[in-house]
Amino acid sequence: MKDMTTKNISNKLFYVFALVAVVCLVLFFPYFQKDMQKRPLFEKLGYTPQGKFYKIVLGEFRWFMGDYLSFKSIIYYGGKVDKISERKFHEVEFYNLYRTIETSIILNPYNEDAYYFAQGAFTWDIGKIREVNALLKYVMKYRTWDFKIPFFLGFNYAYFLKDYKTAAYYYKKASEISGSALFTNLAARYFYEGGETELGIAYLKTMIKITRKESIKKSYEVRLQALEAIYTIERAIKRYKEKNKALPKDIDELVRKGFLREVPKDPYGGKFYIDKDGKVRTTSKLAFKRPKHKKGNENGSNKSK
Repeated sequence: MKDMTTKNISNKLFYVFALVAVVCLVLFFPYFQKDMQKRPLFEKLGYTPQGKFYKIVLGEFRWFMGDYLSFKSIIYYGGKVDKISERKFHEVEFYNLYRTIETSIILNPYNEDAYYFAQGAFTWDIGKIREVNALLKYVMKYRTWDFKIPFFLGFNYAYFLKDYKTAAYYYKKASEISGSALFTNLAARYFYEGGETELGIAYLKTMIKITRKESIKKSYEVRLQALEAIYTIERAIKRYKEKNKALPKDIDELVRKGFLREVPKDPYGGKFYIDKDGKVRTTSKLAFKRPKHKKGNENGSNKSK
C-alpha cells in the first residue's frame, strides 16, 4: 500500500513538472523566438554540453538526443556550405559544430549519418583529422560490422597524415570486414605508386554516393573535380617522362607537345603547376581562399589611420 502511495505521488509530481514546463514554453517561446531572429546566423547553433555528461543524465533517452544533435548539425552546416564557398568562414560556428557532432556520436554511435558528416565536414574543410579519427575509433567499437569506418580511418592516415603503416592496418581491417580485396588492392597500388590522387578520387566518390544532403554533396563534387583534374595532369606527366626521360618544364609544355588537350581548370579558382619534384600543385591549395580580416581595436572596430 505504501509503495502504491509513493508511486501515485511520483506520478502527480511528474505531471505537475510537465504542466509547468508547457506553461513556461507557451509564455516565453515568443520572446525566445524573437531574440533568436535578431541574432546573427552563426550564433544559432549554440553550445552543447559534453557527451559523457549527457550520457549519464539522459540514460536510455540518449539515443534520441544523439539523433537530434546529428540532425541539427547536418541541417546547420548544410545551410552554411554556400557561405563557405562565398568565403564567409567567419559565419560558421566551427567549434560548437564539432562539439555538437561529437556529443551526438557519443550518445548514439550507431547513427551512421553522424560519422559520415564528421568525416566529410571536419577533414576537408577544417582539418580536424586527428579529432575525426578519435570519433571514428569510438564508433568502430560499436559498429563492428561497418567496413566504411576503417576505410575512412585508412584514408585519413594515408591522405592527410602520411602515416602509411597505420593506413595499411585499417585498409586491411576494411577488407576483412567487407570480405572484399578492393581496399587492400587500392592501398597496395597507392603505396606502390607513392601518390594519393587516385585514392582521393575513390574516397570522394564514396562520400558523394552516401551523402544525402545536396548542398554538402556539392562541396564534395567540387573537390572531386579538382582531384580528377590533377590526376589527368599526373598521367600526362607520366607519359611525358616515359617518352622523354625527363620532367616537363611546365603544364603548358604538356599541351604544346600533345600530352594534354588543354590545361584543366581548378574549381577553387587557383592555377595548376608542376613543382621541382614533378608533383602537381595548385595555387588554391584545394580550398577557397579565406578572407583577410583587419585587426581592430579593443572594441572590435578598425583603427583609423
